[in-house]
Amino acid sequence: MTDLDPVLAYIEANRASYLTRVMDYVRHPSISAHNIGIADVAAMLVEQMNGLGMDAQTIPTAGHPFVIGRRNDAPGKPTVLLYGHYDVQPPDPLELWDSPPFEPTIRNGRIYARGIGDNKGQHFAQLLAIEAHLAVHGRLPCNVIFLLEGEEEIGSPRIAQFVKDHRDLLAADLVVTADGPLHPSGRAIVTFGVRGVFSFDLVVRTGRTDAHSGNHGGTMPNAIWTLVHLLASMKTPDGQITIEGLHDPIVAPSNAERAAAGALPVDIPGYLRDMGLSQLDAPADRPFHDRLMFYPTLTVNGLHGGYGGPGNKTVLPCTAIAKCDIRLVEGMTPDQVLACVRAHVAAHAPEVEVVSHGGMLPSRTPLDTPYAAPIIDAIRTARGEEPYLYPSVGGSLPDYVWTKTLGLPAFVTPYANADEANHAPNENLEIELFHAGIRTGAALLDSLGRMETPK
Repeated sequence: MTDLDPVLAYIEANRASYLTRVMDYVRHPSISAHNIGIADVAAMLVEQMNGLGMDAQTIPTAGHPFVIGRRNDAPGKPTVLLYGHYDVQPPDPLELWDSPPFEPTIRNGRIYARGIGDNKGQHFAQLLAIEAHLAVHGRLPCNVIFLLEGEEEIGSPRIAQFVKDHRDLLAADLVVTADGPLHPSGRAIVTFGVRGVFSFDLVVRTGRTDAHSGNHGGTMPNAIWTLVHLLASMKTPDGQITIEGLHDPIVAPSNAERAAAGALPVDIPGYLRDMGLSQLDAPADRPFHDRLMFYPTLTVNGLHGGYGGPGNKTVLPCTAIAKCDIRLVEGMTPDQVLACVRAHVAAHAPEVEVVSHGGMLPSRTPLDTPYAAPIIDAIRTARGEEPYLYPSVGGSLPDYVWTKTLGLPAFVTPYANADEANHAPNENLEIELFHAGIRTGAALLDSLGRMETPK
């Protein structure tokens, strides 16, 4: 019998209690966008962490506070920073919920409530894993820092400064986040990175006012055409981004990362069908997952100007705006991308203004980090399956604060079902996946406790 076996038995024996408790937790609103319930839920978490023998506190910011708890039971063993967020999305539109969003309801083997999947149910599972180890052994097999943010659902505007200001308090060996969905098949995944993002506007004014397209057509430049030609100079029809210098700092994926991406299952016909597409974006020969992990993108989010109402209006627009974003891969930075965009615009359409909206750095943890093995082993032990390994995902999260600010390997290990409907009405979490999350959290602590801190 291993030290983990009685912990898993304890978790199994407390299934009913855990279900009641997580439903009570998500019953309390904590809507960051509206500042509803934030202080109350933060206080609840501090009380719970202190009850687990953690040194817990709220740390105020100019916005909503962070909640942090720490327990050091295992000298010489790794310290894992478990990150999550206690804030949730607004529940609107309320009329589309089949049951009230803050009255947790069980239907068809799932809990329905705002925040149950994103992220309260997932980090609560991690807290229960800590509790189970303490109930059985009176100590944790490794050291733990538990950090919960109160502003994740409004874009984490203060996490970068918070992490910089509290490096000593956050001294750890690795970071693990339980958030997001499992693979659509239900298989566990481990994510090692995310793309970054940079958002900007291209703005042009060619005249004092919109003009008659006959009286002034051919003499007054058309603002929309100015932007169309500029955008065409930034990306070719075959999908190549042609902004000078943009790709220069990119760190190419390793052979192991390419192999991991290539091993991920993909149903391209099914994807096209689900999205209502006839083909993938150019270039046609680029592997599916490589597109989302290893290449930057240039997206025109919107193109605005002139007349867009019913019927015709023979107007020649004097102003136009293109709203754009560029997803960044490892090596790129928002500042570097802004400089490249400004230089390109100056060379091709100097009358166009570039308005920066800032961005977020990418993050990447190497697949060969020594902390990958205990995470994979924990999933194998708790769920009886091999996880899919994602070198990166296409979206953007502030994981750079762990990898670049603190210099730590960072991983995302989701517990929720792929159809959790986070951010949408009828958000839900499968009950069996909630319990699997508790087992996974417990197995992770055990697996880390069986290794020495790498030198």
